[in-house]
Amino acid sequence: MHQSDDRMEITPQLLLRAYSCGLFPMADSADDPEIFWVEPEHRGILPLDAFHIPKSLAKVCRQNRFDIRIDTAFNAVVDGCAEPAPGRTKTWINRTIRELYGQLHEIGHAHSVEAWRDEQLVGGLYGVTLKGAFFGESMFSREPDASKVCLVALVKRLRERGFVLLDTQFTTEHLKRFGTIDVSKETYEGLLDKAMGVDADFIESPTRSF
Repeated sequence: MHQSDDRMEITPQLLLRAYSCGLFPMADSADDPEIFWVEPEHRGILPLDAFHIPKSLAKVCRQNRFDIRIDTAFNAVVDGCAEPAPGRTKTWINRTIRELYGQLHEIGHAHSVEAWRDEQLVGGLYGVTLKGAFFGESMFSREPDASKVCLVALVKRLRERGFVLLDTQFTTEHLKRFGTIDVSKETYEGLLDKAMGVDADFIESPTRSF
């Protein structure tokens, strides 16, 4: 971990540069205004060609229980990710994080995938896009399976638009169900370098030749 320099202003451009070098920011708590840089020795990634959808979740997806939307409520998704949840009584999403990612969203480098039901936001996830990489930050659910369906939608979108790396930062038992694995720092650097050479667009559909 690398402590941020108090004399250095953390800008969206610096944040993108950090991601391109394999670093990402975190905070000790929501009440702590400081952030620090994290560079794990082992990195969680979800290989896009090995994504696994459990049978029970596939059934939920077929039911179209949720209306999946992109970037219609980014700040609300970040707020949802900062809420206490079972097994997570504290959040690392502080005001600095909220402001920085809000700015990244405004310039097209941070996006949300949202689950809506009866016009209520019931789950979602957000992350950062840079070249051919999506760096997942956090997810939340207010209804069973809401964030999981968002993850399925995210992977589908990344595949369709030519992304080659889905970085989950860490692995959890929850994410392992979908195929997330740990890779060494050296392996991750190679995958990241490849992704930085790919031009992918999270919003625009790929151009097809007929």
